[in-house]
Amino acid sequence: MTTRQRHHVPDAIHTNGAPMNPWWANAVVYQIYPRSFQDGNGDGYGDLQGIISRLDYLAELGIDAVWLSPVYRSPQDDNGYDISDYRDIDPLFGTLEDMDRLIERAHELGIKIVMDLVVNHTSDEHAWFQASRDKNSPYADWYWWRPAREGFEPGTPGAEPNRWGGSFGGSAWKYDTERGEYYLHTFSKKQPDLNWENPKVRHAVYDMMNWWLDRGIDGFRMDVITLISKRIDDEGHLPGESHGAIQDLPVGEEGYSSPWPFSMDGPRLDEFLKEMRHEVFEGRTGYLTVGEGQGISSKRNESITDPANRELDMIFLFDHVGVDQDGSKWGMTKLELPRLKRAMIEQQEAVHSKGWASLYFNNHDQPRALSRWGDTSTPQLRVKSAKALGLLLHMHRGTPYVYQGEEIGMTNAGFTKLDQYQDLESINAFHQRVDEAKLQDADSMMASLGQASRDNARTPMQWDSSTFAGFTSPEGSAKPWLSVNPNASEINVDAEKTDPDSVFNFYRRLIELRHGDDAIAAGDFSPLDIDDDQVYAFTRSLEDRTLLCIINVSSHSAVIPSQSARLLRGDFAAERLVIANSDVDELRQTMHEGQLAPWSAFVYQI
Repeated sequence: MTTRQRHHVPDAIHTNGAPMNPWWANAVVYQIYPRSFQDGNGDGYGDLQGIISRLDYLAELGIDAVWLSPVYRSPQDDNGYDISDYRDIDPLFGTLEDMDRLIERAHELGIKIVMDLVVNHTSDEHAWFQASRDKNSPYADWYWWRPAREGFEPGTPGAEPNRWGGSFGGSAWKYDTERGEYYLHTFSKKQPDLNWENPKVRHAVYDMMNWWLDRGIDGFRMDVITLISKRIDDEGHLPGESHGAIQDLPVGEEGYSSPWPFSMDGPRLDEFLKEMRHEVFEGRTGYLTVGEGQGISSKRNESITDPANRELDMIFLFDHVGVDQDGSKWGMTKLELPRLKRAMIEQQEAVHSKGWASLYFNNHDQPRALSRWGDTSTPQLRVKSAKALGLLLHMHRGTPYVYQGEEIGMTNAGFTKLDQYQDLESINAFHQRVDEAKLQDADSMMASLGQASRDNARTPMQWDSSTFAGFTSPEGSAKPWLSVNPNASEINVDAEKTDPDSVFNFYRRLIELRHGDDAIAAGDFSPLDIDDDQVYAFTRSLEDRTLLCIINVSSHSAVIPSQSARLLRGDFAAERLVIANSDVDELRQTMHEGQLAPWSAFVYQI
């Protein structure tokens, strides 16, 4: 493991309640979605060799760690989140030797490698699952196997053990003719859930995690880790099962009940996470653990990330990325800024004295925040709003995560036909909602996919203005696995690196500030003007240094709201300006008038 040679937050300055500050107290993490980052062999899919070839770019950006989405051996039903062998690399991405070289080269550049850990479920092609299909196998209870509902013919409609629906559409149960029982799959039918009630399952997972850490990686991002503890009764029955003591929820509009209240933040989650910490990380230093936190409230985040509790370093919460959704992700509405503020404020205040926050708007499962909340109607507004959203996020207290392409202002895919999508969730949702449940017509569902599909974030990285944006060679025989966004001719790394006013160079500055300014890394957070529906404002304070952060989150001029205006006192001195996304003269003029130009964003020392 390695640590970038840069300023560290002094231990005398409080961060997350630990006796000594961890390296990630003022770090920035970059997420790579491997199949879309860089194709190194011309087959149309990104791979490890491609990532190695771009590590210098990441070092230039200034990031401290890479979170690598799954590259394990997999049938690729859910783009690698269905793992068939945890201790091998899928040939689509390369070899174990390529992985070793990636770790080695990243460490040479001062970049840590954090791997995705997917252990709520495996692939149905994993050796553990195949063995479990035999009731007499030692692996028989490594997954959630259940008989058909009493009084029903196994494998017929209604015979499922309960009425739970799967996250990717349809029932959460699949009948297996070889075993003569159903298995639970919270996600795809090819992603059976592991039974974490079985200690042999847990210790097999811990052995695998230790194997990777011994190989040189620096930690794990833990996929849907808060789903590993399911609620069961004293006899081991899941809710809604025959003879079970726990009632299921009513069936919803798509024809199934929800498993989430019984599988998110379950009764043994803390126990499992503490055990994992002891079995895997005890005696190790310099690692990072971040969990994907479905069902975790801000208050629970404080407990789980409190160093005294020895569970996780940080969690990705979901409440702030759901503020513009009406009932489901397919019902996206216009952002009401105060709702976003309240969600972010709650997260910040919960970890004020202990615990830690992860900061993100974008990842492989979210549509591009720039298309979602920014303004892409003109090149000028796209650039300005991309910078504004970046500043808003990075000035909060916590560890920021940059998703590939965010740092150049990449936008949603713009797909208009179903056959352009590759995402399993999107395709299944279309058929579930249009063909089966008839909740939407085809046109409205296509509009929903255009706003919310995960493929919006998965189009190939835009390196240059060539035919395939530099992701793969235009002379090669294979096209990219997913279409390149047509705007790559204007939005790409080559164009932005040479432009001092680009989104890329603005992100470099944001990262530099976090590395070097303790008030940003560890200062107190105080919200301002919470009810204002255009301006997002807050202060970051440490000792005698206070920074005022103001962002106009709209495409219209905004009046500087009262609390912010009082702190500014009508004053503006260029030397007190820490960072801004617009020209200093323009900013001085609008502030003199008590106004903020559309998407104006700045940090000012007061």
